[in-house]
Amino acid sequence: MKTIRYELADGIATLTFDEPGSPVNTMCADWQADLSEATTQVMRDCADIKGIVLASAKTTFFAGADLKGTMRLMPADAPRVFAEIEQTKKSFRTLETLGVPVVSCINGAALGGGWEVALVGHYRVAVDNPKIQLGLPEITLGLIPGATGITKMTRLLGLMGAQPYILESKLFNPREALDLGLVHELVSAEGDVAGALRDAALTWIAAHPQSRQPWDAKDYKIPGGTPANPKVAGMLTVAPAMLKQKTRGLYPAPEAALAAMAEGAMVDYDTATRIESRYLARLIVSPVAKNMINTFFFNMNAIKSGQSRPKDISRYKPRKVGILGAGMMGAGIAYVQASRGIHTVLEDVSLENAQRGKSYSFKLTQARVDKGRMSPYDQRALLDHILPTDHPGDLKGCDLIIEAVFENRELKAAVTKEAEPMLAAGGFIASNTSTLPISGLAQASSRPQRFVGIHFFSPVDKMKLVEIIRGKDTDDETVARAYDYVQALGKLPIVVNDSRGFYTSRTFGTFVMEGAAMLGEGIPAPVIENAAMQAGMPVGPLAVLDETALSLSVHVLDQTRADYEREGRAYAAAPGELLVERMVKELRRAGRAAGGGFYDYPAGQKKQLWPELKPLFEKAGVPWDLRDIKDRLLYRQAVETARCLAEGVLTSVHDGNIGSIFGIGFPAWTGGALQFIYGTGIDAFEQRCAELAARYGNGFALDETTSRAIRHHQPVY
Repeated sequence: MKTIRYELADGIATLTFDEPGSPVNTMCADWQADLSEATTQVMRDCADIKGIVLASAKTTFFAGADLKGTMRLMPADAPRVFAEIEQTKKSFRTLETLGVPVVSCINGAALGGGWEVALVGHYRVAVDNPKIQLGLPEITLGLIPGATGITKMTRLLGLMGAQPYILESKLFNPREALDLGLVHELVSAEGDVAGALRDAALTWIAAHPQSRQPWDAKDYKIPGGTPANPKVAGMLTVAPAMLKQKTRGLYPAPEAALAAMAEGAMVDYDTATRIESRYLARLIVSPVAKNMINTFFFNMNAIKSGQSRPKDISRYKPRKVGILGAGMMGAGIAYVQASRGIHTVLEDVSLENAQRGKSYSFKLTQARVDKGRMSPYDQRALLDHILPTDHPGDLKGCDLIIEAVFENRELKAAVTKEAEPMLAAGGFIASNTSTLPISGLAQASSRPQRFVGIHFFSPVDKMKLVEIIRGKDTDDETVARAYDYVQALGKLPIVVNDSRGFYTSRTFGTFVMEGAAMLGEGIPAPVIENAAMQAGMPVGPLAVLDETALSLSVHVLDQTRADYEREGRAYAAAPGELLVERMVKELRRAGRAAGGGFYDYPAGQKKQLWPELKPLFEKAGVPWDLRDIKDRLLYRQAVETARCLAEGVLTSVHDGNIGSIFGIGFPAWTGGALQFIYGTGIDAFEQRCAELAARYGNGFALDETTSRAIRHHQPVY
C-alpha cells in the first residue's frame, strides 16, 4: 500500500495514514484503493485482532478529499464517483461493524473527509490544542459531507443540533468537540503527543473489548427526534424556505445537505448513507462546486501562502504605525491594528477629531463587552494601543504611516510631506486611496520606492480584503512589507499594479455605473435592484451607490476630467456617470449620508426607492429582458477584470477572484470574476460578450489582447 501503513502487534491493528510526497493525507485514488486493501487485510486477520487504531504520520490527522482530482471531473463521471464513495463507505462500515473497538487518534486538523475518517472510530481521542480545527467545511466549497458526515453528525447531534455544523460549516476545536460529545477524550499537547494518543487508545480498547456505533444499538434514537416528531416536522417545514432566502437558489449544496439530513433521518443507517452519496455525486461534478473549490480552496491558499508576495524578503511586522486622518477609514484601521497589538498613532488636524476616531474603537469593543465576548481588561488593553493626537511629532519612530485623508491630490501630498520625516529608519509610507494613481501620489514623497498603496474597504473591521497597489517606483521590499502588515491584521492581501481605480474600485465602478445606465435607459429601478440580487450580488447597484455616496462618484469623475485635461485629453463620461452627476448636481440627491439618493431613509423604517425615480427616469414601453439585466451586471465586471489582467493591473487569477468576491461582492457561486469566465467556458463567454456589446455598447467588447490574456491565465488542474 502507498498511503496506509498496516501493522498488527499484540492484537492491535494500526492503520497509519501517510500519503507520500504530500504534507497532508487526502482521499486520493491511491488512498481509496489502499483503504479497501487495508480493510481486506483486517478481515483476514480478524481472529487475531482485539482492537483497531487509526493514526496519522503527518502533523495533521487528515485533510479530506483530493480537490485537484475533483476539479478534473466531468458530469459523465458522476456514476463512477458514486461507486467510489460507496466503496469508501463500505470500508468504513466494515471496520465499524467488526465488533472490536476502533479508536481514532486525532493529532491535528481533521476537516471534511478527514473528520469523516475520524468518525469511523467508536472512540475519538484528540490533542488538547485550541488551534486544531475539526469539522465539515464542505458547504463553503459547494459540496456536502458525503462520506458519512451528514448521516453520522445527524445521528450524533440530532437534526436541529447538527445544522450549524453541516449547513453553516461551523468548525470546532477539540475541547468544543468534547463538550459536544464528538470527541471522547483529550490528551496534553505537551511532550510525546503520539505516545499519549496511543496510550489512551489502548487503555480504552482494553476496557471495551466489544464496541459498536451508537446507531447500531437496538434502543438507539436520534437526539431530538425524527421528522415524524411534530416539533421537528414544524421546523423542517420552514427550513427550506429560510434556506432559499439565503441562497436565492444559486447554491445547491446547502439545499442538498438539508434534504440528505431530513431524508436520512427517516430511514436506516445504510440507506441514509446511500442517499448522501447520491447527492454528493451530483454536486461534485457541478459547475458551482468547481467554481467554489477553485477560489475558496486553491485561490485562497495562494493568497495565504504569499504567492503574490515578492520572494526572498524576510518577514516583517511593524510595531508602531501612524494613521493620518481619523475619519471613518482612519478610525477603522486604528481599531484593527490595535486589536492585533500594534501601537497606533491616530493623527488629525484637531485633537477632538482624533479622539472621535478613537471612540469608534470604544464603541465596537463596548458592544462586545456588553455581550460578554470581551473582558473590560482586554478592552482597556486594546484602547491603550491607540494614541489620538493633533501633533505630527507624535508620529516619530513609526515603521509605517498610512495616509487616510479625503480623496484630494493636493491634501494627500501635503500630509505626506509633513509626516514622512517622522518615519523610523527603513520605514515606509502608504496611501489608503481608493482611486488616485499611486505613482502620482508618490511624487510627494522623497523616497517613492518606499511609497505604496494599501487600500482598505469599509467598514474596515468587517471587510477582509486589502488591496496593495505597487506604484511604478515601489520596490519589492515595500510590497512584501505591506503584504506582511496586511496578513498581521488577519486580512487578505491582493497585489495589483498602478492604474486609475486600480482593480477593485475600477471594477466596482462598472457594476454601479451599469446599474445607473440601465436606470437612464428607462428600466424600472426595482427591476435593476432585484435582478442584481437574483444574480447573487449582496445588494443592488443603486443601493451601493447610495451607501458609498453619489457625491464621491461625482468627485472622482471631476478629478478624472481634470487629470485628463492636464494630459491634453478629454474624458468621455459613461451614461451611468452622467446620470449620477445629474442626481447630485441637479436633483441634489447625494446619497444616504446626505439624507437620500436613489433611496429614501425614513427614520425608524426600512429604506425605500425614491418615488421620483419613476417619473424622472422610467420609460413605459421600454423593453427589458431579465437575463440581459443580470448578465449586464455580471459580465460588465468580468470584462473589466479581464481587461485589468490584460493590462497588467492584475498579475494573477487568484488576486482577481479573491479581490472580486471579498472586495466588491461578486457572487461566490461564480468563484469570482475570472472564474466566472472559466466556469462559463471561454468560447461561450466571448460569444455572450459579443451579443451584449452589440446591444449595450463597448463596455462588453473583448479585444484580441484581452481574449489572449484570459486564455493564457486559464488554470490547469
